[in-house]
Amino acid sequence: MTEKRLGGVTRISMRWGDQDLYGHVNNCAYFRFMEQARVELLEGLGFEVRPEGQGAVIVNAACTFLAQMNYPGTVEVRSFVGAAGRSSFMTYVEMRLEGDPTLYAEGTAKVVWIDFSTGKSVPLPDKVRAWVEGDAGS
Repeated sequence: MTEKRLGGVTRISMRWGDQDLYGHVNNCAYFRFMEQARVELLEGLGFEVRPEGQGAVIVNAACTFLAQMNYPGTVEVRSFVGAAGRSSFMTYVEMRLEGDPTLYAEGTAKVVWIDFSTGKSVPLPDKVRAWVEGDAGS
């Protein structure tokens, strides 16, 4: 099992439009929930998510749908981080509805730090590395 630690919790209110023809939250919405949680984590570290200078992009994302979510509700996205590489780290999420212990979905995304002017990966900033490795105080 991959070692991971809690990075944060994001709460997102479902929107009526998140439902699909079948009356449950559409698959695409789960990826938007994961994206919002990832953006909030990075912005919480002081990194604006903007396409200039250096920053984070994802190179792959996956989601396993375990149970149907239905409107209305507040999605609780628990984000976890795994070990850091030279220029990347893995993120993991668990999605539940607020007040409900049911695990509705779990997902992953690999985050890579790049130089936006070259489109090439660069080493993780020290602050990001320390956070991912659990040494945020250093």
